[in-house]
Amino acid sequence: MAFIDGTVVNVALPALQRGLGASLADVQWVVDSYMLVLAALLLIGGSLGDRYGRRKIYAIGVAIFAAASACCGLAPNVTALIWARSIQGLGAALLIQGASRYLRRRFRRKNAAARSVRGAARAH
Repeated sequence: MAFIDGTVVNVALPALQRGLGASLADVQWVVDSYMLVLAALLLIGGSLGDRYGRRKIYAIGVAIFAAASACCGLAPNVTALIWARSIQGLGAALLIQGASRYLRRRFRRKNAAARSVRGAARAH
């Protein structure tokens, strides 16, 4: 979900640019704000999962991601969309680590299967 969202927005960029009256720099920030926050907080998401519990951090990540997704859909202008995408990146960083750790734990004896599932999910 989180990895697909990082690229699926590219399909909608022309419509976003027309609909929100955004410049090329604005639409670049729509994509980059998500990826920047996701990359910056990915390791922190894992640390939080170790400290407070993987399931709890995963659930928080899903909630943040879902709320931010709704905000993206309701964004009245490009600035609000950029901020919502940044928050969406935060949620993605939390849920990716939780999902990854869950798969490893679930398929402990079938480590190759866990890596295959995770790899297939990340392939977009």
